[in-house]
Amino acid sequence: MASLTELRYVVAVAKERHFGRAAARCFVSQPTLSVGVKRLEESLGVQIFERASRSEVQVTPEGREIIEQAERVLAEMERLEALAFTRRDPLGAPLRVGLIHTVGPYLLPRLIGRLHELAPKMPIEISEGLTAELVDRLEHGELDVVALSMPFEAPSINVEPVYREPFTVAVPVDHPLAGQKSIEPEQLADHDLLLLGEGHCFRDQVLGVCPACADGRALGRLQRTLEGGSLETMRMMVATGAGITVLPCASTWSHDDGAQALIRYLPFSREVPTRDIALAWRKRFSRPKAVEVLARSIRETLPDCCEPLDGEASTEAVSRG
Repeated sequence: MASLTELRYVVAVAKERHFGRAAARCFVSQPTLSVGVKRLEESLGVQIFERASRSEVQVTPEGREIIEQAERVLAEMERLEALAFTRRDPLGAPLRVGLIHTVGPYLLPRLIGRLHELAPKMPIEISEGLTAELVDRLEHGELDVVALSMPFEAPSINVEPVYREPFTVAVPVDHPLAGQKSIEPEQLADHDLLLLGEGHCFRDQVLGVCPACADGRALGRLQRTLEGGSLETMRMMVATGAGITVLPCASTWSHDDGAQALIRYLPFSREVPTRDIALAWRKRFSRPKAVEVLARSIRETLPDCCEPLDGEASTEAVSRG
């Protein structure tokens, strides 16, 4: 019979595609892990991995089904353990929270204190990443709940909107646009617009506000230097006069740095674009009370520019996450 330990070993190797890294992930020596994998292969009579080279391991077609089933078994075992624990105290175990890069830095400073008041025995383990990466980790049981931008749906995932956030335009104080009271979306294409790199849903949302900005000729050289950057990088570049950018309103609040005095924030003139931020968690997650407390903490600590949404709120965001 396969042991849970052996199942964990093969799942780790499948994820890492490398025995050494998988052993480190499982906190065992490489020989120990290799013996466990070999024992499982022999007991099942199936070759799970092809040792393509010293640096890479491939999953065989037969092994892929074994890995998928092993993940389900481990997820159910984790659910069983969590279920037993949460019958005693649903707010007494760590909550693994994932946040997209354009949300985490602006929610967490306000959120953590309130969350600690409501659930003092529930530590928060925080991960940041792109939406696709976080959702993959959520579906594989590596995260418990993810804060992401709507719209989003998946058959096995619950989604609850928590707040709506308007966009604003950041320009240098001496920029020609700085004298305006508001900005028309079409004006963005006439200036050096700084954008996040590919894979960030906020980039797609900004291009949804200004379709003309997707023209490579409009983006210019500056945009391409920001691949993989952050909102804070763009804000600092605006302060230096390198261009203008669009930001979610929460990212413009409570900055004490010198750059703040060099930036003017302008609203959009009409039909202000917004995004809806939601919490997503597996439908079989055994601690819905923990998600409920997280959602409450977020809604109670939002910047004034954001609008709390209840679980039944419409999510008519202007663009896709």
